Amino acid sequence: MDLDFRKQWDQYVKELYEKTYNGEKIIYWEVKYPFPLSNRDYVYIRECQEMDFDGRKIWVVLAQSVSVPQCPEKPGIIRVKSYKQSLAIESDGKTGSKVYMYYFDNPGGMIPSWLVNWAAKSGVPAFLKDMQKACCNYSKRT
Repeated sequence: MDLDFRKQWDQYVKELYEKTYNGEKIIYWEVKYPFPLSNRDYVYIRECQEMDFDGRKIWVVLAQSVSVPQCPEKPGIIRVKSYKQSLAIESDGKTGSKVYMYYFDNPGGMIPSWLVNWAAKSGVPAFLKDMQKACCNYSKRT
């Protein structure tokens, strides 16, 4: 949720910011893709809520792509027009968290099979390790 902190730990973020357009907070996110592929960008809305369920605190985050005239497509970057994320986070009752996530995006363009295989085998697990490390380091910042 802290976009500035994400820029520090996520090596794939090229650009990430939040702006308000017509009263709605919109997030713009450009993701670095390996050469020779084009970077992808996202324009989306995100809603975050803290909920109490049977005495347990659960944080729910929902996000989905939107089209905003103030964020036109950029030359050389492929716009991800179909993106959805649902996330629920709760304490595990000890020192950790339970995270439940649904994620979908259609990156568009032609993604070679070698990149799909790399993402499944190495990219996603490495990203999750980076995110776990960032979460542990985040509490040290505040």
